[in-house]
Amino acid sequence: MSFEAKRCGVQFSPPSIVLIYEHKETQKVRKRIIPVRNFSKYSEQFDSLMPSLLNPPDYSMAAERLKNHARHRDYLLGVSQSQLEKLHIILRDHMQGFSLEHSLASFRLDPDEDLNKLDDEELARKKGQMEELFEKNRRRKDDPDFVYDLEMDFTNIPQEKCSWDDESDDGF
Repeated sequence: MSFEAKRCGVQFSPPSIVLIYEHKETQKVRKRIIPVRNFSKYSEQFDSLMPSLLNPPDYSMAAERLKNHARHRDYLLGVSQSQLEKLHIILRDHMQGFSLEHSLASFRLDPDEDLNKLDDEELARKKGQMEELFEKNRRRKDDPDFVYDLEMDFTNIPQEKCSWDDESDDGF
């Protein structure tokens, strides 16, 4: 059987992933509710001694288990691992008492945000988003609009004055 995922979301009570998909043979659009089990608000995000790839967060493991589950594998082929991770993060945030707006705001990239003030989990999430955006905008040699030696003129950009420019001790 072949299925095409159309939309994917969450249901808070009971905690579930909701998938809207199209059955390719019958051309019918259906809804599948996939319960999320063994995932609570007390799930640890990172082991404090060895973060990152050695001990991935519970939501990434939960998303991977769900994606590879025998009952749901065929339905979730069109849903990316990162999308399932985001849905698990939204569920975890809701269980911890955060609003949906707070969860969705944590996925947006703000160029003025100070990343030094974020905890390890938030920083890893933001870096992943930046890497994804970089790969999406990256120009490769195979691209039709690729230019090998691109030159740009930056002379028309106004220069900002900094306080440390005026206070040079040695006159440099």
